[in-house]
Amino acid sequence: MSAIDSLQTWYAGLAKREQRFVLGGAVAVAVLLLLAVGLPLQRQVSGLQQRIVRKQADLLWMQSVAPTLAAAGPAAVAGNGPQESLLVLIDRTARESGLGQALTGSQPSGDGGLRVTLEKADFNSVVSWTARLAEQQAVSVQTATIEAAAEPGTVNAGLVLQRH
Repeated sequence: MSAIDSLQTWYAGLAKREQRFVLGGAVAVAVLLLLAVGLPLQRQVSGLQQRIVRKQADLLWMQSVAPTLAAAGPAAVAGNGPQESLLVLIDRTARESGLGQALTGSQPSGDGGLRVTLEKADFNSVVSWTARLAEQQAVSVQTATIEAAAEPGTVNAGLVLQRH
């Protein structure tokens, strides 16, 4: 005898009132399962559909501005447009080069320059940073004072930087 036959025999042996009670319980369990599984799944699908719509809108916007950004060159794509002040540029690039902690001061220097003080900075990082500034940002070192710091490979430096 199969499980279904056993279940049918058991159900047929119940009184009518008990059969209605069991049937009502089965319907309630089915509804609860539908609610417990179906609603979260439906919400997740709805959220994903909204995300797709947002991503499609983002893609359309990116495609519309791509020619403008391509024409502006790599500096505009990287967010380093001419509107970025020298102070912000120096601070951002120093942090990107790992010199954020070493950058202890900056103050304006005549003709749009910026005097920067670095303490206990890694010498190789300072050289790489200033080279990148010159190549990518058209910022040159006007004057530099570099002294060895207490730890080997570190320096204290005073630089005057200026945009071309």
